[in-house]
Amino acid sequence: MFDRRILLASAASLLGFAAFRWLRASPAKASDNKAAEKFEIEKTDAEWRAQLTPQQYEILRKEGTERPGSSPLLKEHRKGTFACAGCDLPLFSSETKYESGTGWPSFWKPLDNAVGTTSDRTFGMLRTEVHCRRCGGHLGHVFDDGPKPTGLRYCMDGFALVFHPAAPSAT
Repeated sequence: MFDRRILLASAASLLGFAAFRWLRASPAKASDNKAAEKFEIEKTDAEWRAQLTPQQYEILRKEGTERPGSSPLLKEHRKGTFACAGCDLPLFSSETKYESGTGWPSFWKPLDNAVGTTSDRTFGMLRTEVHCRRCGGHLGHVFDDGPKPTGLRYCMDGFALVFHPAAPSAT
């Protein structure tokens, strides 16, 4: 003899539990899981902390983000290459950087064989997280609202990147 209140409370609890499980950051496939990947450069947590600034560590190793507009690389307009702050792998050419108005450095295309992606379900939405393919450092996210020719917007945390200016051309 179930009371209607018990039945409704049980159903609500079950739905709440299902929603909680869905909203957690757990990729759909094991092959899509960055934690299961092996990277060329692997270091202990202590080694990463010793190498990176606290802000770089929070972004690259803990998948944090910087405040919009806080990165000096947002206003970087020289020719050169943007590399991973964790392992110095070249990631983006300055030729693909553009002003997206989001407050983070944005690019429409990474360099070949530079980044990897995983599904990110944090904050109750499905996004595509971008990481360095060599050290696994979190870089930001990619969205499909960018300019031509790719239509993609690689929205990167500037503190996860370092800029290497192009060598002056000899004339």
